[in-house]
Amino acid sequence: TKRVIRSIQWTTAKNFTVETGREQIEELISTWDIHESWLHHSEFLEEEELKDSKQYHYRACWGIPTRRKPIPRATASVYFIIVISKFKPDTAPVEVFYRLESSRLIRRPEQCQFREKWLKDIIENKIACLERL
Repeated sequence: TKRVIRSIQWTTAKNFTVETGREQIEELISTWDIHESWLHHSEFLEEEELKDSKQYHYRACWGIPTRRKPIPRATASVYFIIVISKFKPDTAPVEVFYRLESSRLIRRPEQCQFREKWLKDIIENKIACLERL
């Protein structure tokens, strides 16, 4: 069965602010099918000026705190880029991309449903590395 990809209406370039970007990333995350035990915080990292666009970089850091371990042994980050084209009209919506910290594959939210397994895999790999050391 094919999963329905839930997406959000992205703001236009002229209405974009750093805070609006963070709020919309939170709105996107709220559409992901992730168990409630996962907690995250999101933050703005930097603005990057390119020849043809402006890019705004954000990070959402994920973990599963427990009563025994309120600070998780490992976390998993998802990096977001919001792109504002210098060639498109300012009434066009911003473009959004994300990638996992362990991957160079860049995904578009409207083309790929986020999977909780990706977060689990990052954390399991980090814990395995820690235990080997």
